[in-house]
Amino acid sequence: MTEQTASAKIVLGIDIGGTGIKGAPVNVETGELLCERVRIDTPQPATPEAVGAVVKQLVDQFNWQGPIGCTFPAIVHNGVTLSAANVDASWLNAPAQDILSQVTGLPLKLINDADAAGLAEGIFGAAKGKAGKVLVITLGTGIGSALIVDGKLISNTEFGHLIFKNNEIAEKYCSGKVKDDLNLKWKEYSQRLNEYVQHLQLLLSPDLLIIGGGISKKHEKFIPELTDLRFPVVPAELKNDAGIVGAALEAAREFGVL
Repeated sequence: MTEQTASAKIVLGIDIGGTGIKGAPVNVETGELLCERVRIDTPQPATPEAVGAVVKQLVDQFNWQGPIGCTFPAIVHNGVTLSAANVDASWLNAPAQDILSQVTGLPLKLINDADAAGLAEGIFGAAKGKAGKVLVITLGTGIGSALIVDGKLISNTEFGHLIFKNNEIAEKYCSGKVKDDLNLKWKEYSQRLNEYVQHLQLLLSPDLLIIGGGISKKHEKFIPELTDLRFPVVPAELKNDAGIVGAALEAAREFGVL
């Protein structure tokens, strides 16, 4: 460990997704991952016991003893998961924060995965210093969303669950998983995504849209195809690490690291 990292404020960030669980120690003053992140496939079925075992595996792999920030793909209110769209139904109304804290034996703060990504982008990424309404959407197994108004996160917005096309929720129409499952070409996928983004424009009139999630690595394939919008669209600067960074940042605030 260098002198710089030895004096840094560090929190372990863990990002639980529908297909993968990844983590890394984060310098919460700079937003930098201090080593290469580790990714483990999300167990199927993704029950509390199975997911908890993977989270503990990550903690042990980093030999971690401090506070943990952890994302979850659900509405998270006071540590309780109030939805379970892309994980096992046994998480519904579960005391998820307590479950994961107990299995690790460490202080742990749970936050919605897209909210964590939005928080990270607001502090360290594409929304840094931006006034007005900034909307962050993450395109992966589902669609997550985060709304930042004048730098303040409005939590648990769940715009990926808007009833949208053919009476389906939006994430069943244009998530990253939908592109893969239907083997959509980029042009076809961009058309679907554009319809959804125009719907968000009608409802929210954001000043900026940031697109993250795994698919954002290929943002040049679809962002230029988004048209008839009154606001700029940019890729997430922290890319697929935003959830890890935002979770660590939220825990740092909760446990007095910052």
